[in-house]
Amino acid sequence: MNKNILRQVAERHPASILQPYDALMGLEGFDAIYALCENLGGATIYVPSARKIFAGCLEKEALKEFNGYNIDTLAKKYGFSDRHLRRMLQ
Repeated sequence: MNKNILRQVAERHPASILQPYDALMGLEGFDAIYALCENLGGATIYVPSARKIFAGCLEKEALKEFNGYNIDTLAKKYGFSDRHLRRMLQ
């Protein structure tokens, strides 16, 4: 997932960031939480991937950009399957 896209959607939808990482982002900002995920994500000390933490933000942004005809484009941009996007739209 593109770091710039994650930053944009996280800043637009801060309430959708997985807890307790939303508090860390509020204290340290996007770069700190992204670096944490990149360096420790999936280690023995479990820290979810950035994609997992910001999944709610990505979903909200994809729904906001949906125009009725761009499921394929949004799926590619946000890393979702077409099927997942269709379920979100129901």
